[in-house]
Order: sequence, then C-alpha cells, then structure tokens
Amino acid sequence: MRSARGRSLGRFVLLVLVCALALQLYFLVRIALMAVVDPQSTTFQRSEAWRLAREPREHRWRQQWIDYPALSQNLKRAVVAAEDSGFTEHSGVEWDALEKALAKNERAESVAEQAALRAQRQGERGAKTGVRASAAPKVVGGSTITQQLAKNLFLSGERNFLRKGQELVLSYALEAILGKRRILELYLNSVEWGEGVFGAEAAARRYFGVSAHDLGTQQAAQLAVMLPAPKRFEKRPGSSYVIGRAATIAARMGHVELP
Repeated sequence: MRSARGRSLGRFVLLVLVCALALQLYFLVRIALMAVVDPQSTTFQRSEAWRLAREPREHRWRQQWIDYPALSQNLKRAVVAAEDSGFTEHSGVEWDALEKALAKNERAESVAEQAALRAQRQGERGAKTGVRASAAPKVVGGSTITQQLAKNLFLSGERNFLRKGQELVLSYALEAILGKRRILELYLNSVEWGEGVFGAEAAARRYFGVSAHDLGTQQAAQLAVMLPAPKRFEKRPGSSYVIGRAATIAARMGHVELP
C-alpha cells in the first residue's frame, strides 16, 4: 500500500516537473520569436482590454509600434534615468535594489501592523468617532526595466514568491536572447501610459500632440515620471509634482548610457 502511494506521489512530482519544464520552453520559444517579430499584445494589455470591455462607458485604445531608431533619444534617456539607471550594466536583475525594496516593504508592513493593533485597541471608540482603518502599505518592487517587461509580457499582476521567481527566470532569458536594445524597444512600445494608452507613440500623441520621435527633453521626462502610476498621473499630467520630478530626471539624462 505504501509503495503504491509512493509511486503515485513520484508520478505526480514528475508530472509537475514536466509541466514546469514545458512552460519554460514555451516562454523561451516566445522570447526567441520576439527577436524578429514585434508582439501584437502583452498579457497585461489583454487583461486591461478585457477589463475595459466590461465597463459601461466607451474607452479609446491607443497603441502604435515605433521602431527603436525612430524613438526619441530623449525618451530613451528619460525612462532609463527614471526607471533603471543601471540598465546597461546589469544582467536583468539588480539584487541590491531587490534587497532594499524588500527591507522597505518589511518596514512598511511593520508600521501597518502596529497601526492596526492601535486601531484594534480603540475598539468601539474608533467606530463611533469614524476613525478609518489604515491603508495597506505601498509595495515597492525594485524591478528593473527587464523585469517589468517580463511581467507585462507574460505574467499576471498578483504578488507571490512563485510569480516573482518566474519573473526572474524570464528576465535572464530576455537578456540572454534579445539583448538590451530590443528589450528597451519592446518596453517603450508596450508599457502603459494611461487608461487604454500603451506605448511611447500613443503617449506622445495623447499628452503632447507630437510623435514619439519628436519628444523634447522636458516632455520625455514628464512621460517618464508617469510610468510608476500612469492612471493616477494622467489626470494631472502637468501637476507641480510631475513638473518638479521631471526637472530632476532631465538633469540626470545627460549621464545615461543607452544600448
């Protein structure tokens, strides 16, 4: 009886390993194709398209592919300066940045837990006075441009160790197969810049009425500022925060190395 259960367990483990290997091979084939074929959409874009399709109001989808040489040098420098200053130096993952992000998230979670305990001690008093529960702590990712691209191309938005591990594997595969120039080209053509706005050309047209080829330094820097939270910043793309942060990014752009 025990030996039969052991064999069944062994078959199950073997099946899981085979499926995991098949999934990795599938990802590798798709990445290899991207070396010569521009992807029509990403996993994130498809999930957004499905979400918008279920909403009662109409949304205009904006996206147009622009080849790497035609993309503004200003935009390339601004995005690298804002999102991943070590882009040309790392191999897809910056472990120091991940460790700092993990430490920051742990501190934020600790603060949130302490706030929750204080609210719990207040009990009914907090409910009577209308005290609101503390918001969930902001999660800092510490992801490189390559990791962000891997997530957008293939993965869901959920946060767990298994998904993060797959993201790291895909990041190394992207770097090994595609190289920096193609990775940046894919990223700039697929990243979200607002509700239904994807890619640099759509963003340049939406916010400045120009092609992504003609973006100036300040315009490119403002678009780079929007990337961490495009749906929030699109409501006020010319806010004092965006303008001030863009000035900081513009000052760094001259020191950025591009692939």
